Amino acid sequence: MLKRSLILVVAASAPLFAQATANPAASAARLIWESNRDFITQSAADVPENLYSFRPTPDVRTFGEIIGHVAGAQGMFCAIALGEKVPAEDAVEKTATTKAALVDALKKSNEYCARAYAMTDQAAVAMVDLFGQQRSKLYALMMNASHNAEHYGNLVTYMRINKIVPPSSRPGR
Repeated sequence: MLKRSLILVVAASAPLFAQATANPAASAARLIWESNRDFITQSAADVPENLYSFRPTPDVRTFGEIIGHVAGAQGMFCAIALGEKVPAEDAVEKTATTKAALVDALKKSNEYCARAYAMTDQAAVAMVDLFGQQRSKLYALMMNASHNAEHYGNLVTYMRINKIVPPSSRPGR
């Protein structure tokens, strides 16, 4: 009975596995982005509004400015990858000032980017202009994921300075 159940589980999951591996490059980029996206989104939700103006030194962005910067940069990178009109990278950072507005902008940029990360490997090899150089759409998506990781590192430091355990360091992770 156990053997038959195992065979049924394997057979039933085969189509899901095939879908996940049908586009291994785009899927890998998406998985990296999703991890960083989730950590940043959780950080944005967890930090109280009064700490959105926190900056450890005068010459760096505040916590809130980093959230706005990530949201704006995601819009830029994902628009490039999608071949759509590219918004100003600093648009969110310059206009959203409250926690609610910044969290909303971040969630909207996440939803927008989910479309870009859903592309096929075939679509991801198309070339686009990225900062004056020809790069693949996949490269633009990886730059976005890398950029998010860079700024999640900033958020981790800001959170730890304020005695908040970052999402990636919590029990059960």
